[in-house]
Amino acid sequence: MEIKAAQVKELRDMTGAGMMDAKKALMEAEGNMDKAIDILREKGEAKSLKKGNRIAAEGMIGSYVHQGRIGVLVEVNSETDFVAKNADFQEFVKYLCMQVASMNPKYVSRNDVPEEDVAHEKEILIQQAMNESPANMPEDKKKFVAEKKVEGRMNKFFEEICLMDMKHILQTDKTVEQVRQELVAKIGENIVVRRFVRYEVGEGLEKREDNFAEEVAKQAGL
Repeated sequence: MEIKAAQVKELRDMTGAGMMDAKKALMEAEGNMDKAIDILREKGEAKSLKKGNRIAAEGMIGSYVHQGRIGVLVEVNSETDFVAKNADFQEFVKYLCMQVASMNPKYVSRNDVPEEDVAHEKEILIQQAMNESPANMPEDKKKFVAEKKVEGRMNKFFEEICLMDMKHILQTDKTVEQVRQELVAKIGENIVVRRFVRYEVGEGLEKREDNFAEEVAKQAGL
């Protein structure tokens, strides 16, 4: 049975297990996520399942306004109000706001991207990859090779539009999701980036283009 990278990522996010452990569990469970979680728990490889499943209904709404031209609100939830007052938690929220202002993501995570948009992008990328294949290659082989290439290219697609898949604005060697997971492990509570909204002066109107992303990055000290 073919196990997709998205399934492995979802299981890793839920349990904190390693990539190969998550993939093996999914193969053993024949793709059944609940069964795969049980397998990891039985083997002692589910590191953060309890934290990931606990309800996070407290937290804070962070805000950031860049030179009166870009405004951002981000809701990040924690399990207790005590953690919402934690300096590390507040710093995480602060940089999330700046990330949204600078990078202008469309969604929180890849799970929020409409299925039709994902399917459309995948279709385009497969065709692009097929066009890159040698002209004398059989069509069925072209498609097979193209589909293998598309997996990595889809990750790039999500990285450009999904907040959690983006490289963190400060810790650029990690994604926002990886930074979140590290904070969960450090604080000991589940932390959920729930939603955000971003406003820009003159948005939707014809106007002069300014490099706001570069300005925000400079203000962040990058």
